[in-house]
Amino acid sequence: MISAPAVVHVKNLDPLDFLERSAAVYREKIAVVDGDARRTYPQLLERVRRFADVLLAAGVDAGERVAVLSPNTSALLEAHFAVPLVGGVLCALNIRLAVEEIRYIIDHCGASLLVFDAQFDAFVAQLAPSIPTIRVSTGAVTDAARDYETLLAKADPTRVVRTPFDEETLLSINYTSGTTGQPKGVMYTHRGAYLNAMAEVFHANLRPESVYLWTLPMFHCNGWLFPYAVTAAGATHVCLPKVDPAQIFRLIACEGVTHLCAAPTVLIALANAPTAAPFGKPLSVLTAGAPPSPTLIAQFEGLGATITHVYGLTETYGPVTVCAWKASEWDQLPIPDRARLKSRQGVALFTMDAADVRVVDSRLHDVPADGATQGEIVMRGNNVMKGYYNDAAATENAFLGGWFHSGDVAVRHPDGYVEILDRAKDVIISGGENISTVQVEKAIAEHPAVLECAVVSSPDTKWGEVPKAYVTLKPGSTLFAEELIGFLRERIAAFKVPRSIEFGDLPKTSTGKIQKFVLREREWAGQTKRVN
Repeated sequence: MISAPAVVHVKNLDPLDFLERSAAVYREKIAVVDGDARRTYPQLLERVRRFADVLLAAGVDAGERVAVLSPNTSALLEAHFAVPLVGGVLCALNIRLAVEEIRYIIDHCGASLLVFDAQFDAFVAQLAPSIPTIRVSTGAVTDAARDYETLLAKADPTRVVRTPFDEETLLSINYTSGTTGQPKGVMYTHRGAYLNAMAEVFHANLRPESVYLWTLPMFHCNGWLFPYAVTAAGATHVCLPKVDPAQIFRLIACEGVTHLCAAPTVLIALANAPTAAPFGKPLSVLTAGAPPSPTLIAQFEGLGATITHVYGLTETYGPVTVCAWKASEWDQLPIPDRARLKSRQGVALFTMDAADVRVVDSRLHDVPADGATQGEIVMRGNNVMKGYYNDAAATENAFLGGWFHSGDVAVRHPDGYVEILDRAKDVIISGGENISTVQVEKAIAEHPAVLECAVVSSPDTKWGEVPKAYVTLKPGSTLFAEELIGFLRERIAAFKVPRSIEFGDLPKTSTGKIQKFVLREREWAGQTKRVN
């Protein structure tokens, strides 16, 4: 007699499970450090449930968008769990945007509620939102009816009941920086967030004893999904409202920080800060946003940190590749060789298929893995967005041929690792020769007086276009253009050396990326075309 098959319970992937598990397992563990506040995992879960009750009382229904304007505080961390708990969609707002930019995002996503930190009182007054607001107070309560802590204290943490849902439903919408045109809303799902968080736990080697410092904005790709990753590991979140090198070094020392994420520009600031000193214990750093120069990698690891280089976009939940380190093969190499290997973007995260990240030509054919043939990075799979919110045309264009097109130019090395050479629009073709601005920038960054740099094309009557460098020097350093040009001629081909160099501060996005498009527009102003 054949028995009936057992009933198998298959549960949707949901990052909220991470918090419930950690609250049950790590009952005495400090989950969050936010200034003087220290809360255990059970306390964090209770606050999240209270926040969810507040959202229900405010009329937030399933599928409705909740906008949050806050620096890296416990309130924003709690929103990452409370909003999806009631079926809502989190829209964490970039706190460095202008009023009109925030107004556009709120209108575009159709937010039904705005939660904002008290430091943005004047900003929200200018915004004059037509939707209800909740104010997270840092001092005296001026309006108890909409004060975050007051509302939480009155809420019932037992009233919220999780209901079944499809794991492909929206968890959050993250808006691109909008460097060209209006920003686009990138849609993240529960499934994608869960799997990306698991990848971060693995690649960052997060453990229950880990202490994670929030140097990366939570509003940026939902903090690369580290709100869920750190929680999944049962580790400790240390909130940091503002990137301040002195404060970062203090927290690393007094809180026993073991992990942080940061763009190369933040690492540059830390490595060159007056308070910079070797770390007292191992520090694991994930960096992305631009290819870190071998010089920066060697300099920062000289302080005792281990850098893991990841690469991704808002459209890929943050990191989509990692320069997976082969310790047995590479640890014995000289420091410059190790740094050059580590500056590569690497391979797909372990929650993806190895073939989900490709380098292809214009016909979507894979380029040879020879480290020289250039193509565009395309990707698909668990780490790629569901699409752009309310923008079917942009979504269709981004997924031509069934693959998400990054717009990044790269090569694939014989060992399978990907290395970005440029954004497609950043390639300089001078006298018929292709010049990688990233390669030139890496060479410039090797000079001990250089803090940061950017290389863009500049029109030239003879060569069509030539590279021009914009350079920021380290405080107290002096460097002349002729000296830097001579330095570069010893390291790169003569045709790649910038014809002119301009010293000064560099324009950046709110997330710390250098705005090369601003520099290009400056160079090509008055030209009828951007290519000669």
